[in-house]
Amino acid sequence: MTMRLCVLGSGSSGNCIYVASGTTRIIVDAGLSGKETVRRLDCIGEPVDGIDAICVTHEHDDHVASLAIMQRRFGSRIYANAGTIEALDGNPKLQGVKWHVFATGNPFQVGDIVLEPFSVPHDAYDPVGFVVKCDNTAVGIATDMGSITELIRQRLAKCMAIVIEANHDETMLKDASRPWSLKQRIMGRHGHLSNADAAELVCELAENGLEQVFLAHLSSDCNKPEIALKQVRKALAKKGCNNVAVSLTHAGQPSEVWRSKEGGDGG
Repeated sequence: MTMRLCVLGSGSSGNCIYVASGTTRIIVDAGLSGKETVRRLDCIGEPVDGIDAICVTHEHDDHVASLAIMQRRFGSRIYANAGTIEALDGNPKLQGVKWHVFATGNPFQVGDIVLEPFSVPHDAYDPVGFVVKCDNTAVGIATDMGSITELIRQRLAKCMAIVIEANHDETMLKDASRPWSLKQRIMGRHGHLSNADAAELVCELAENGLEQVFLAHLSSDCNKPEIALKQVRKALAKKGCNNVAVSLTHAGQPSEVWRSKEGGDGG
């Protein structure tokens, strides 16, 4: 069965990813406003009232800003782990939200889609990435993490498409007019991946049937789209993996839509 993947928005101003099978539609994170989420879904021809669930990676505001309004207006089921729910307790924007709780490491199902949440190193309470599966097709999402663990490598190993963080260019970050403490946080193990880190991971995954890469969460002042794209594509070409498509995601508009081939063999 064909799967579809589109990054509706990515960056510190708001993160939201759309994944669909033939019969089930989900959103990973709801960091855009409700109005903007509806508009961007409309841009790719998807009605918001067809969204079956919203699955949350972690509690930062750029990932949860419109959870309550999406549930109130459209009846969206919201899934998060206990750590994220606890971290959001007392957030006035999320009063009245009804949660569906998943356990990190344990798969759960929404319609014909199976989600496998896995731990990622980030400065949040219990942050996760997801492998999203339907039949034999798998899509991986890991957008906020400071380092690449063996668990991340294993979970993303058989994905046909991935959304992966490429937050900063290391030189641009070091030269940026930001407090040194913030730079240390970003570069730390629980911060954000650099372009070089993303390129390293993509090259490893390219050996396992990877077809499509979306570079996500690019910093607006410590990265440039053309730099991130060039670095990852150059690394893949050096390894002879020219069959992997690399695309950008954007803060202000949806990415292109990736569609799997019928009878994919990922997962």
